[in-house]
Amino acid sequence: MILVDSSVWVDYFNSFQSSESHLLDIYLGQETILIGDLILLEVLQGVRKDTDFERIRKNFASFQQVNLLNTSIALQAAQYYRVLRKQGITIRKTNDCIIATWCILNQIPLLHRDRDFDPFVDHLGLKILNPEQPAL
Repeated sequence: MILVDSSVWVDYFNSFQSSESHLLDIYLGQETILIGDLILLEVLQGVRKDTDFERIRKNFASFQQVNLLNTSIALQAAQYYRVLRKQGITIRKTNDCIIATWCILNQIPLLHRDRDFDPFVDHLGLKILNPEQPAL
């Protein structure tokens, strides 16, 4: 079971060949792919054509949907943000803080291509999928 960040989905749907989109291609059909509500929002709000919007929306409907935010996640995400900020690290996007927190608390690996997740790996125990070692 893995959560895939919008940074990878955007590459995947735009046919951009990153090591992360390639890894996603490998895991499709082999692993349970989770789609977070915030990730769904991030991907779909950037789609320009109505036909692409519908295609991607239907594609996402085939994966297990999860809600990434509730009160306990919000409180823990705020704490994680504060812990990192005290170390001089500022997370640029609130959504990334929520996504990382959800993954940490649920012990679900994250597939991403966004440097804002690195402090969560280095300091808070976020598990990620490494494109260099694709076995789960």
